[in-house]
Amino acid sequence: MHNLTSKLKLTGDRVSIVTEEASKIISDIFNQLGCPDETSQAVTEHLIDANLCGVESHGVMRVLQYVEQMKNGTIQVDNKPKVITTKTGATVVDGGMMIGIPVMTLAYETSMNLAMENGLAAVSILNTGHTGRHGAFADKAAEKGFLTICTGGGNHRVHRQVTPHGGARGMLPTNPWCIGIPGGDQGPVVMDFATGKVAGGWLYAARSAGALLPEGCIIDRDGNPTQDPEDYFNGGAILPMGEHKGYALSLMAELIGEAMLGPSSPECNWFLLTIDTQKFRRPDALQAAAEEVLSDLRNCPPAPGFDRVEIPGERERNQRELSNGVIAVPEETWQQVIELSENLKKDNKR
Repeated sequence: MHNLTSKLKLTGDRVSIVTEEASKIISDIFNQLGCPDETSQAVTEHLIDANLCGVESHGVMRVLQYVEQMKNGTIQVDNKPKVITTKTGATVVDGGMMIGIPVMTLAYETSMNLAMENGLAAVSILNTGHTGRHGAFADKAAEKGFLTICTGGGNHRVHRQVTPHGGARGMLPTNPWCIGIPGGDQGPVVMDFATGKVAGGWLYAARSAGALLPEGCIIDRDGNPTQDPEDYFNGGAILPMGEHKGYALSLMAELIGEAMLGPSSPECNWFLLTIDTQKFRRPDALQAAAEEVLSDLRNCPPAPGFDRVEIPGERERNQRELSNGVIAVPEETWQQVIELSENLKKDNKR
């Protein structure tokens, strides 16, 4: 019995893996492909934590994507990100075309250091692969007293995933937004979502697990509603979250990422704003005021079909605690990871 809330409608079973076992297998996969130990460990820890938090669209299933991109040269295995100050004074984190998780870690660290000095920092993140679960970065920053606002966009001619509101064809990437702020007694409040009805990762997660998606999220190539991820990969599209509102958020992210920051590769460009909240209010006063608001919301009577009112970010932290160091992965997905590991070992012995 797995205590997990998932968007996937599985036809098969899940397998429970202790995090130590999963970490050893996954980090070894990255090491065999030439990643430095530091990179392998950082990426592995991030992916496993996503599963522990119940966000399996950004969890260990991404190993399959990252390995494919390393093999075809889309992302580099041995580069390191670096911080650049441009002639105009902009702060840029150049990812060197590597996996984006260490890149985004450096971006948040850099922006927090700058915000401590100036109260506010704006950082762009360029030339990076997939950057993982942004809620994890925002949560850590908020724990340290920072408000962060991050969005990504660009490459819309390549990543035609989401329909504009009123459209019948994918035209925009999933262009996520993530905001984190210090919260009340139970920790930070973090919103982290794609502007499509599902993140792109859920499509790959469903495909690797042989699962269906929830109703009302995707359409096939003819514009008909479907739950089969294969219909998306065969020319379908994701519908925008919140109709015109999600479309507007996605468009703004695209203009920030592509029009303001320039051409993006291999995925999208990112823009991160970081504010030191202590410049505006003492941490204890902020926490008390936040808790007053959050307590009112938690005490709101639930609507029919709901157990309670939730606060963004708390579900992930609660799920991590309930997971007790064990991840529940679709059996079909984990089998692919194991086969990948074994094949790499065979290839490296030749």
